[in-house]
Amino acid sequence: MWLIYALLSAVFAAATSILAKIGIDGVSSNLATAIRTCVVVVMAWAIVLATRAQGGIPDITARSWLFLILSGLATGASWLCYYKALQAGEASKVAPVDKLSVVITVVMAFVFLHERLTVKSAFGCVLLGAGAVLMAM
Repeated sequence: MWLIYALLSAVFAAATSILAKIGIDGVSSNLATAIRTCVVVVMAWAIVLATRAQGGIPDITARSWLFLILSGLATGASWLCYYKALQAGEASKVAPVDKLSVVITVVMAFVFLHERLTVKSAFGCVLLGAGAVLMAM
């Protein structure tokens, strides 16, 4: 059962990266972090206020709000699955599977953001994937 939760954690973590990439367009990264990371809201808003990024709030588009909120939901789902996987399985097996989020992010970035997929990055993804599978066994 831990493997399902660890894999779901990887998928949600990858979605977080993609959704944040879309949502952050034209938004202060500090302000975007505060919006999507409600769990650390006090720290995030302190950074926003310290950097005077709060002036950009009226300029955030509805599209950016949507993707920043979706990114925050994906983050929460990833954390919930990760801790559920840790509760049911060994950390030395759960963590490598969770890191499949790197591979999933590269694929999602290629598909949704039309980022280049080089031979080197594809080979790295294969190695990461193989390493995660080997460590989970």
